[in-house]
Amino acid sequence: MSNSNLSDIEIEILLFGKWRFDTSWEKITIQFKDDMTYEQTRIQTFIFSKPREIIIGNKFTGVWYVSERTLYLTVKTVPKSILNFKVPLVFMISLADILASVSSVFGTEKYEVIEINSSKFRIMDKEQSIIGIKIN
Repeated sequence: MSNSNLSDIEIEILLFGKWRFDTSWEKITIQFKDDMTYEQTRIQTFIFSKPREIIIGNKFTGVWYVSERTLYLTVKTVPKSILNFKVPLVFMISLADILASVSSVFGTEKYEVIEINSSKFRIMDKEQSIIGIKIN
C-alpha cells in the first residue's frame, strides 16, 4: 500500500467510490463522489454516544478535497437530524443544516492520508490510525 509519491489528484481519484472504516466508537461509511461531494453515515457503537446520534442524526453530506496529502471533509447538510425542521422566514430554512454549515467553518475534519490503493486506505486523525476498505 506504499504510495509516498502519489499526487493529491491521484489520491482523489483513488478515493472515488464507497469506503467503510471503523473506529473504536463508531462505524463509518463514506461515498466520495466525482463532483467532490460526499455522503457519510456514522453509526455509534459506544452506548454513551447514542444520544448524540439521536439528536444530530447519523447521515451527513458535504464537500471534500485533498491538499498536501490531507483529506478535508466539510459538512454541508444533516438530512437525518431531529433538528432538521424548517423555519419559515422569507423562505424555508433548515435549522440543522444552518448549524452544520456554521460549525463546518470552524471544524472541518482533517485526515492525513498515510497509504492508499484501489482497495484499502489508511488515514491518521488527531489520535489514531484508521484503516478503510473499499466496498462495492
